[in-house]
Amino acid sequence: MPIVAAAQFGGVGPAAASIAAAHPHLLDPFTARDGSPLGAVAAISLAAWGLGYFGQPHILARFQGIRSAAAVPRARRIALTWVAITLSGAVLTGLAGVPLLDPPLAGDEREKVFIRLVDLLLDPWVAGICLAAILAAIMSTADSQLLVSSSTFTEDFYRRVLRRRASPGELVVIGRASVIVLAGLAFLLALDPKALVLDLVGYAWAGFGAAFGPALLLSLYWPRMTGRGALAGILVGGLTVVVWKPLQGGVFDLYELVPGFLLSWAAVWLVSVADRPDPGARAAFDAALARFAGSGRP
Repeated sequence: MPIVAAAQFGGVGPAAASIAAAHPHLLDPFTARDGSPLGAVAAISLAAWGLGYFGQPHILARFQGIRSAAAVPRARRIALTWVAITLSGAVLTGLAGVPLLDPPLAGDEREKVFIRLVDLLLDPWVAGICLAAILAAIMSTADSQLLVSSSTFTEDFYRRVLRRRASPGELVVIGRASVIVLAGLAFLLALDPKALVLDLVGYAWAGFGAAFGPALLLSLYWPRMTGRGALAGILVGGLTVVVWKPLQGGVFDLYELVPGFLLSWAAVWLVSVADRPDPGARAAFDAALARFAGSGRP
């Protein structure tokens, strides 16, 4: 879409000039929409989105299911390249919509820039493929999150806490039921006409990142972490995001992922230091580290 949109103006230069004429502050990454410079709170909040990756189950499941550890560097390069392409395309598509869509989109219509540009600029056959891509992206993310959430509830909670001797058939039924319940809750959230997709994604991104990110990182690099420390970090990080989100003004304008991540990290460290370490866990950590070091990978 950015390429097609630029062609409508005769190239990248004329397209940038049209955007600047319509909204001169959008091409400066260090200014807000009104032209004021970005403050420290806004800059930190934007950069903090990167912290959320460490706690996303549907993303981590891809790396956990990789063929071998030797394939991780290649997977990392592919993932980072693809994310750079898609996010750049999304930003440039939004910028292209500024001079092309008149009157400007308002309210929840702002999230339909891609759809409107597809309808405006592309042949109906090509437009149909692009619109189908939206549904494909939605289904890809939704089914990953539903399956990960269902398996986590079934295996990590139901079988280990509620029914240790549950049969495989019973676990299948519970897993399918949890998918239906989670999908129903998501449907109810989607009924709110004032809820923007980006706002919901940002909230969920902060919750997952703050709850699971520090525990995951410390489990990889700090052998002293204990199970109670991990649980404390998960609870503190998740609750911090929930409490911080509705607060406004001053430091509370900071993206809730930042305080959630920091407090979760502190909770993991404090509880683990106060807790009794598990010798078996330390031995397993050292053994895994030795195997990794012996593989010749940096």
